Amino acid sequence: MLESVVTAALTSALNSLSDRQNAIADNIANVNTPGYRAKRVMFEDALAASVKAGDGHVAATTALSLEPTQTNGNNVNLDTETLSNVETTLRYQFAAQAVNGEFTSMRTALKTQ
Repeated sequence: MLESVVTAALTSALNSLSDRQNAIADNIANVNTPGYRAKRVMFEDALAASVKAGDGHVAATTALSLEPTQTNGNNVNLDTETLSNVETTLRYQFAAQAVNGEFTSMRTALKTQ
């Protein structure tokens, strides 16, 4: 089956957003762990460049947060993580709906053939 740039980009976004959800969960679970550095998952710029190049396939990258640390060396901010979690969930839902729309369009096209 031929994969469109849109389908590839949406699949990459869903995978990367899932990675971000896992990182947020790890961060929240370690909010009181001394020396723990929050993880940040990035993919948006790479995805935009990949779509512009006509591909749509990217993998997320994970880096440690450079935010200031508390006295125990931990830099997890529960407010930041909560806000990021809400935003990531909404983006995931939007991308999942878009994928569903893509497949609905394909099913409709195949039925008319």
